[in-house]
Amino acid sequence: MSIDIEDIKALRERTGCGIMDCKRALMQSGGDAEKAVEILRRQGLARAREIQRRETGDGAVSCYVHFGDKLGVMVEVACETDFVARNEVFRQLAEEAAMQVAALAPQYISPEEIPEEEKKTQLDAYRQEAVAEGKPENVVERIAEGRLQKRNKEICLLEQPSIRDEKIPFKEVVAGTAARLGENVRIVRFVRFRVGEASQIAHAS
Repeated sequence: MSIDIEDIKALRERTGCGIMDCKRALMQSGGDAEKAVEILRRQGLARAREIQRRETGDGAVSCYVHFGDKLGVMVEVACETDFVARNEVFRQLAEEAAMQVAALAPQYISPEEIPEEEKKTQLDAYRQEAVAEGKPENVVERIAEGRLQKRNKEICLLEQPSIRDEKIPFKEVVAGTAARLGENVRIVRFVRFRVGEASQIAHAS
C-alpha cells in the first residue's frame, strides 16, 4: 500500500523514530497511526531489552532551571560511548529527563530504588485503609497492591507518564532512545532543587 509522506513525518515527529521505521510501521498497521505507534513501541522495547545489560561507561549531565530561577534540576544519563554521549538524540533525552524531574518531582528513579521498609510501611497503610473502607477481606491485599503500584507511578521517574506523551511511561521514552541509538541508555541519578524546600536526590542501585 502507498503511505503518504506527511503521515510518515507526523509519526516520526510523534515517536522520534526513523523515517523507514515509521514507514514500515504504517504499512504494517494499514495506515492506522495509533497501531503504528504501538508497533514502534513494541519494537523499541524489544531492542532495548537486548542491550540493557551492557556496561555504560559514558554519558552526560543535563541541567534545567525553570523560569524565575526558583527551581533547578540536574540529571545524569549514561550510555556506552562518547560518540553517543555527543549525539543530539541522546542529548534531547537528557534534557527531557531534566524537564520531567522538574515537572513531576519524582522521589526515585524506579521502584527498585524504594527502600524495602518504605514499601512494607506503605503496603500496611493501604491494607488498613482498605479495611477501614469496608472492603471485603478477600480483596484487601489486591487493593493494597494496586494502590502501591499507583503510588510507584507517581513517585518513580521511569514509571511516571512522559511529559511528551502521557499515554506512555518515561521508561519507554528511555527504551526507545536506546533502541534508536543501539546502545544501553539509563538514568543514573538526579537532584531537584526548589527554593525553600529540601532537595530531592535519587540514584540508581
